[in-house]
Formats: sequence, structure tokens, C-alpha cells
Amino acid sequence: MNTRHLEIMVEEPSMEAFLRELLPRMLGDKVSFEIYPFQCKNDLLSKLSSRLRGYSCWLPSDWRIVVVVDRDDEDCRELKQRLDDIVLREGLSTRSSASTRWQVVNRIAIEELEAWYFGDWNAVKRAYPKVNANIPQKEAYHNPDSISGGTWEAFERLMKKAGYFEGGLRKIEVARKLGYQIDWKHNSSLSFQYFRDAVLEIL
Repeated sequence: MNTRHLEIMVEEPSMEAFLRELLPRMLGDKVSFEIYPFQCKNDLLSKLSSRLRGYSCWLPSDWRIVVVVDRDDEDCRELKQRLDDIVLREGLSTRSSASTRWQVVNRIAIEELEAWYFGDWNAVKRAYPKVNANIPQKEAYHNPDSISGGTWEAFERLMKKAGYFEGGLRKIEVARKLGYQIDWKHNSSLSFQYFRDAVLEIL
């Protein structure tokens, strides 16, 4: 695909902070990008139709749109279909509906951005050296996309146990630091891999 620019919509500022550090390392100088954070997931979903309707009037052929939301406790397939339906209704093509020359790809962090941190615990260890290096070997954390009880809550508990963020997890600070540290080529979170592979396909 001949792409020179990405327009990225995310549901909150921590994902924006993470991607602003991660994407330059993935894209190099080949593709430019801009990120638009919303106030929350519901805010993004409620405004997505109008945003896409605007894009459909002028989107250049070498631009792509990426939408990233958390799954939270929703059914992943239903949420993905909901997003794809909104795109198609506004006259744009999704990666799911068009094998080539698609305009929009929808990606879901399962269940939240913090799952992507668990997917590369070595990066977490580099950024926060006091954390337990054996976390990925523990059954509760072995699969980053199926950690029960809330991914960010689990991450916060482990950070506090290691002596970090006694007053509560500072999500944007962590996102910025780990966006710079995470090895995007090697991450065990399947939802991160789906996001990464869609971006690499653009390249």
C-alpha cells in the first residue's frame, strides 16, 4: 500500500502518549501520523460517525485511518463489527471489507492498553527495574489478553508491590515511558500483534 500519512483516533490520552513514542520507531520517516485522543471510549464511539463522514469527503488516496479502542468487558467480535459497520455506513472501506486499498482499520486493545505492557515485561523491567522479572511465568499473567479483574488494576498492583506509584498509577507517564521501551517486534499480546501487523501492512 502506498501510504504517506496515518490519522489515528484513540479513546484516551494514555494511548496517545504510548503511540507517540512507539510509532516513530515503527514508521521511521516513511509515514507521518497524527493522533486524536477522546475523553473516553463512549466519547469516541459517539463521535466516530461524524468524524468519518467528514473524512469521506476529502481523504487522500494515500492516507489511512486507524481507530483504537479498549475492549473492556465487551464481546470483542461484536465491538469490532460495530466499528466496521460505522465505517461502511459513512462510505469508507475497512481492512475487513477490502483486501487491498482499504481506508480504515479498527483495532481493539484486549482488554486495555496495559495488556500490551504485560506482553513485553522485559520492557517494563527496563523502565521499572524493581518489578518482579518472573511475572510472565505466573499463571495469572501468562496470557496478557486474558488477565482477569482489569488489566490496569493488575498492572497498578504489581507496580505498587515493587514500590512504584504509591499514590496510584500515573497512566500517561507510564504510557510514555513504555511506548519508548517496548519492543514492537516481540510482544506476546495478540491484540498488540494485530495492531502492529496492520500498521506494518501500511508500510
